[in-house]
Amino acid sequence: MPSQKALVRRPSPRLAEGLVTHVEREKVDVELARRQWEEYVEALRTNGWETVEVDPADDCPDSVFVEDTVVMYKNVALITRPGAPVRREETFGVEEAVARLGCSVNWIWDPGTLDGGDVLKVGDTIYVGRGGRTNAAGVQQLRAAFEPIGARVVAVPVHKVLHLKSAVTALPDGTVVGHIPKVDTPSLYARFLPVPEEAGGHVVLLGGNRLLIAASAPKTAELLGDLGFEPVVVDISEFEKLEGCVTCLSVRMRDLYA
Repeated sequence: MPSQKALVRRPSPRLAEGLVTHVEREKVDVELARRQWEEYVEALRTNGWETVEVDPADDCPDSVFVEDTVVMYKNVALITRPGAPVRREETFGVEEAVARLGCSVNWIWDPGTLDGGDVLKVGDTIYVGRGGRTNAAGVQQLRAAFEPIGARVVAVPVHKVLHLKSAVTALPDGTVVGHIPKVDTPSLYARFLPVPEEAGGHVVLLGGNRLLIAASAPKTAELLGDLGFEPVVVDISEFEKLEGCVTCLSVRMRDLYA
């Protein structure tokens, strides 16, 4: 039977040293971050996801942002080559985890760079952000890995935020949502819904009409509720200080079979 699994990884004790690119550095409360992570994981479990914990990478400050290390399409796990060299060691434990789950494993190779946060899947269309962390060779290798098994890969520019999914995500019907000041070219998407807050552009599809969304986007949660969705709200304030969002903290694997 189909099994909904989600990869997660505990925050490093060095979390406060994580990279920041488009925001001013703020003090991170690591203990609060750990509690927020536990609540995030519990929200996944409560909504029908079996969480699979990747071995911790305590020497890697950004390792909690597990989404950047692997991209899933069908049963293929594409291990990334993060654009920030200091993050490349994060992929080792993730590769072991997806292999244990029975995934077919592929890799991004030098000179390619690709961060999983730059990859947005809408059905069989895969949007990949070409920006600071993902280069042209990375896009080409992603295309080579996934187009033969049914994907359509569309490269889009990313200049205003760290990753594509720092700007946009998608609702269950494929409508792309984002905060206009942070989206490079909204017209690239067939259906686009502007939302009133930056964090409102970040949703995780939990199944049915349930959407995981950050507590920092209350107006967007209200808007989505009015449209018939059920927002599941989590506070991730400490991760947002490091340009993290609700998508960054897990890798949802819908197409595995138990």
